[in-house]
Amino acid sequence: MSQRPQVSLRGASAKEISRDALLQKVSHERDLRSYARRASAAALFIQRVWRRFHVMKMVTEQLYEECENLFQDNFTSKSSGWISGRFLRPFLFVATQSSTLHYKMQLKNVACISTCFKILLQSIDSPESVNNFCSLAVGTADERSAWLYQSKKLLTICFYVLSECDPTNLEDEHMALLTSLAMRLAVSLTDPNCWKSCKSENMNESEVAAKKLIGFMTTKRSGIYSCIHKYIMKLGAHIALQSKTVAKASDHLLITASAVTLALRPFHAKNSGPGDGDIAMSDASEQYFTCILTIPYLTQCLPSFLLAALKHELVLFPSLKNLLILKDRFLDATSKLDHLELSSYPHVGISFSGWALVNIINLATDCHDNIHSSGCFVEGLDCKLYLLVITCLSQNFLGFLGTSRQLLQRVNNGCQALDDSSSEAIKSDIGSKVIASYVNLLKPIHQQWHLLKLLASVKKKGPVQAINTSGTNNCVEYCGNLELLDIVYLYYYMLRIYSYLDPFGSLSILNVLSFTPGFLFELWRSLEDSIFPEISHLPDEDKSCKNPKSGDNHEAAWDRKQKQIVKETGNKWVNVLQKIAGKSADIDDSCSNNDPVNPTSAIEGDYDLWDIEHMRLGPQGLSKDVSCMLYLFCAIYTHLLLVLDDIEFYEKQVPFSLQQQRRITSVLNTFVYNSFIYNARDANRPIVDVAIRCLQLLYERDCRRNFCPSSLWVAPARKTRIPIAAAARAHEAAFTNLHSGGLSTQSTSSILTSVPHVYPFEERVQMFREFIKLDKASRRVMGEFSGPGLGSIEVVVRRGHIIEDGFRQLNFLGSKLRSCINVSFINESGLPEAGLDYGGLSKEFLTDLARAAFDPQYGIFSQTSTSERFLIPNMSLGLLDNGFEMIEFLGRVVGKALYDGILLDYSFSLVFVQKLLGRYSFLDELSALDSELYRSLIYVKNFDGDVAELSLDFTVTEELCGKRIVTELKPGGKNVSVANENKLQYVHAIADYKLNRQILPFANAFYRGLIDLISPSWLSLFNANEFNQLLSGGEHDFDVEDLKINTKYTGGYSEGSRTIKLFWEVIKGFKPTERCMLLKFVTSCSRAPLLGFKHLHPSFTIHKVPCDTPLWATFGGQDVDRLPSASTCYNTLKLPTYRRPSTLRNKLLYAISSNAGFELS
Repeated sequence: MSQRPQVSLRGASAKEISRDALLQKVSHERDLRSYARRASAAALFIQRVWRRFHVMKMVTEQLYEECENLFQDNFTSKSSGWISGRFLRPFLFVATQSSTLHYKMQLKNVACISTCFKILLQSIDSPESVNNFCSLAVGTADERSAWLYQSKKLLTICFYVLSECDPTNLEDEHMALLTSLAMRLAVSLTDPNCWKSCKSENMNESEVAAKKLIGFMTTKRSGIYSCIHKYIMKLGAHIALQSKTVAKASDHLLITASAVTLALRPFHAKNSGPGDGDIAMSDASEQYFTCILTIPYLTQCLPSFLLAALKHELVLFPSLKNLLILKDRFLDATSKLDHLELSSYPHVGISFSGWALVNIINLATDCHDNIHSSGCFVEGLDCKLYLLVITCLSQNFLGFLGTSRQLLQRVNNGCQALDDSSSEAIKSDIGSKVIASYVNLLKPIHQQWHLLKLLASVKKKGPVQAINTSGTNNCVEYCGNLELLDIVYLYYYMLRIYSYLDPFGSLSILNVLSFTPGFLFELWRSLEDSIFPEISHLPDEDKSCKNPKSGDNHEAAWDRKQKQIVKETGNKWVNVLQKIAGKSADIDDSCSNNDPVNPTSAIEGDYDLWDIEHMRLGPQGLSKDVSCMLYLFCAIYTHLLLVLDDIEFYEKQVPFSLQQQRRITSVLNTFVYNSFIYNARDANRPIVDVAIRCLQLLYERDCRRNFCPSSLWVAPARKTRIPIAAAARAHEAAFTNLHSGGLSTQSTSSILTSVPHVYPFEERVQMFREFIKLDKASRRVMGEFSGPGLGSIEVVVRRGHIIEDGFRQLNFLGSKLRSCINVSFINESGLPEAGLDYGGLSKEFLTDLARAAFDPQYGIFSQTSTSERFLIPNMSLGLLDNGFEMIEFLGRVVGKALYDGILLDYSFSLVFVQKLLGRYSFLDELSALDSELYRSLIYVKNFDGDVAELSLDFTVTEELCGKRIVTELKPGGKNVSVANENKLQYVHAIADYKLNRQILPFANAFYRGLIDLISPSWLSLFNANEFNQLLSGGEHDFDVEDLKINTKYTGGYSEGSRTIKLFWEVIKGFKPTERCMLLKFVTSCSRAPLLGFKHLHPSFTIHKVPCDTPLWATFGGQDVDRLPSASTCYNTLKLPTYRRPSTLRNKLLYAISSNAGFELS
């Protein structure tokens, strides 16, 4: 049955619609009506615009034809009113239309405008006021208003023409001529002296009118400075690209000179004439700074006479002053300019504030290209004002560089905008040229005269200097006295800027800062006063030598230092360094009496003395002033430490006494440690990194020859060190994360990587053993590690060929050598020796292999010429086919010994170990390698006469395997003679060759083998001396009680046995050398384990050797005649049952002195 249809009660015949659908329909209809209204309005607007355009085009064409007709008339007799009303009105209407100003200028437009400019110039040159257009400027009110309006329009057209002119276009002669006319007209309109009809009685009114016109130029809406900016930018562009030449130098010079003259008009107009119509200097300075001083290569693309105009005190000084007052407004303007012209020119790697920085530096100075040439600041410059402006711009530019870390990519992107078809090589080349040319413009900063004159201004400390900025007698005081902190900020920001642009370029600045008399000394004194306020009131002598004297004022102390600086000494080099320190040899002598080289004179156990309170919060606890001073001090002193030799550092004590060195070290040590503890490194990376580098150099020097107590290095971390096992795990995890591409590192791991010395050496050894323990556990889980017995590596070795067999069977294993090895020996008869290897035979194999391979007679390693007789690779090994392979194998042997905790009684040269640890070696470390060569180089370094008399050149001659080999220290070195100017370079080149270049290939080979078993992160915990201790054990003596506690007894002996008691009494009576000989007799190594005998594996054991002796032997009869023997593989001493102590002593000394008794039981 079908459903009946619904019937609408309202009588509708259509289907009933829902409420929502009805609302949607109404909304849709409303939108349609709205769209129709907007479409109608848009159509009307388009029609209106089109009609306007069409009418304007028709009117313009008519007026253009009218202008052309007017050009046919003779204008010599035309009045100024006719020119203004009948001629300029149609011309300005035509010339200011979009078809003229916003599109490429057509030839007919150029001709029209040129004709107009000629007519106006002819009128202005007329001596008759009736015919002179500028006479309207002093006419009736209507005439003055019309003249000002039309002159503004004319200036707009003139400068637009300037912006369209391209000085690199060699073909467009018409445009160059038009631009020349435009500049002549602009100059004439703004200078009443060019108005020939101007009378003396009307001069004041004329200057007021001209000032109003010049005031219009300073406004942003005029766009005049922007047009000058665009034109001069094109001059600078060809310097960057070096691809085009400037067309017709005479035209270019005239145009540029006129443009610069007009840009400077507001500054000269402000300081001349009546007060009516004053110019807003803040607006003028902003436009001048934003559009002129930010032009790249400004000082290079302008001739010298124009630069002199820019350097004039009426221009430069007010600009600097207003920049300082309105810096936020000015810097915002340059930031907008950066965004507007980001990719328009090939200098986009440098911000406009960066270009303003170099331009102001070059405008404020007069210097030559030579770094040693003298220079000066422009006359009347306030150095305080200059430094504040430079610091402000440097800070802004540094922020720009910090936000664009990929500077080269930014430069390349800019070059891509220049020419999409250019290759990547060309773009990269342009970017490097831009940066190189920019850095070159900073040359006044790294010239010594610059710093010396600033320091001289600091010394004066006279009344506040004032600059006359208005041409009247009113002087403005705004800067105050120049202080050392102002200089610190300047060079702080400059070094930071160089770190982004050209890190090697900062060396020239560091040279100046390091070798400028007194600067480093004064910098540390200021820093010291901030860090140690309790001694800031003391005189200089009390600070450095702790010798109480009557206090002198600052200026007297400064003068006294300067007189002592120039005092003659017998050593010129030391004299230079004494200049750096700001003190004389007399002061050094007085200080050295209180600062002996032996650091034990310092307080050893007072940790609070070396934990500097002011540094306990790291960078977060420092003010901005202290941070900048600390950064600059660390950068300079790091640079200086590279050239200071030990004689100067320890004996002459320049630039600082040893007491000051300890204070400096404690400051840096506390600062760096707490920087990591508070996770402040990432936020303050520049200052932390430079402090770490300086601290590491001081630590390496202390490792070579102590000047600090050991408590100093561990003082900051004595209360906050985390447990050893936790530190080891954190360090290993962070190191793995770092090398796998992770960015996050824990503070603890960073401490162990950068400054591991804050943990005592014994604790770092425990960390090292913890690393190995963790590695064995992880490899065991992965099935890569096997212990003794099943699965170990089987090695069969002939006693007479231990090196060859070991190399053949073990060298290819690589990291698998971490597993246990099972050694079987073949005796001289070719028969296997009896016995099973449970660790003892493998230890004997490694010690015998090391003894044979490291023997200088074998030829792989030789001994240094110093008294320590350290091991170093034989340089002749590089000429053999498998020489580097053998070195690599021995690296694995040493790695295996370290991994298994087996001590080898050998020590490598510290220079060689430095290379294994990835560290660079310097001149003083040569004394540990070749003391004779070191003395010779120091002689050359301090040679008082003419070094050329020694007939040296930049080559090294050596004899290897009977061959005479000559190596050049630098390209063409055999043709470069050593003279006084380059002797320091020669000394360090020789040292670098011997310490780094020559030994590096052997160290790399040894390192490749070593890291197969020992991770580089584990090695980074130790310095060179500590690495040798890790390999060969502790000091040249040991604690007898520690050995006694950790000794085992077998064969019937016990701790209470008579012979055992006699043994310990005899051992205590041995000399330290005799005890070491005993230890080597039993364990094959003369040194005890670093962490005590409980870590000796296998344990030290005394085994009883029964002997039949009568009881009366105790009282003087015949005692046992048998000698003691040892099994070094099991660290076992086989001791007969001696009855008398004298017999035990004599037999034991005989055995250990003759090296007898090495046998397998």
